[in-house]
Amino acid sequence: MLTNPTINMLRELGLNGMATAFQELDAQSEARDLEHGEWLAILLEREATIRRQKRFEARARAAKLRHDAQIENADFRAARGLDRNLFMTLAGCDWIRRHHSLLVTGPAGVGKSWLACALGHKACREDFSVAYHRVPRLFATLALARGDGRYGRILKSLAKTDLLILDDWGPEKLNDDQRRDLLEIIEDRYERRSTIVTSQVPLDRWWEIIANPTLADAILDRLVHNAYRIDLTGESMRKQRSPIVPETPHA
Repeated sequence: MLTNPTINMLRELGLNGMATAFQELDAQSEARDLEHGEWLAILLEREATIRRQKRFEARARAAKLRHDAQIENADFRAARGLDRNLFMTLAGCDWIRRHHSLLVTGPAGVGKSWLACALGHKACREDFSVAYHRVPRLFATLALARGDGRYGRILKSLAKTDLLILDDWGPEKLNDDQRRDLLEIIEDRYERRSTIVTSQVPLDRWWEIIANPTLADAILDRLVHNAYRIDLTGESMRKQRSPIVPETPHA
């Protein structure tokens, strides 16, 4: 069998997963009893697996999630009102496929950002593009972008992202530019992409943050429509962690 030339050719074609699998199979005497079709199926499966992993890693890097959070580590025992059934339904990512949104509210330290990042991580695994932004920093970035010509390009990038996480919105009221920025972002994504918004401010006070009745109606009508809700309660989970014995963080 011309093993080395075959492996070299596979690598030249960028089929590194198939090349590695071919090399492993060739070293196994029992694999020689496999039919040609079985060999091919194994090689193709290895290549597909490696490509999926590389896509996930690229999406996870691009997402720049604040927390290395995974849905498997979500803590449903903490007294904070997290509905296991709802969260696991969201983990299936069908809401992203249907271009729905998610609003997560609750006091500081109850895990809003962690849960949002866990869903973002799962979306990356499902091959969706994800972008994480803390709202204050995003507004600051857009303010600078107006002066250096990047404003339109940033908005276009936000509009194309399958799942946009807007973390830590409020409690400061928005200024005129920030209101317009938020309207542009939400309008571009309405019924086209999915958005997660987290905030310490209850939903019924978001109109106060926008501080303009007309724009508040326009923004929140689009944002709240078809949105799932997670309303967390309770004390900060940071207070519940031991200061002496470190443990793997959960949310």
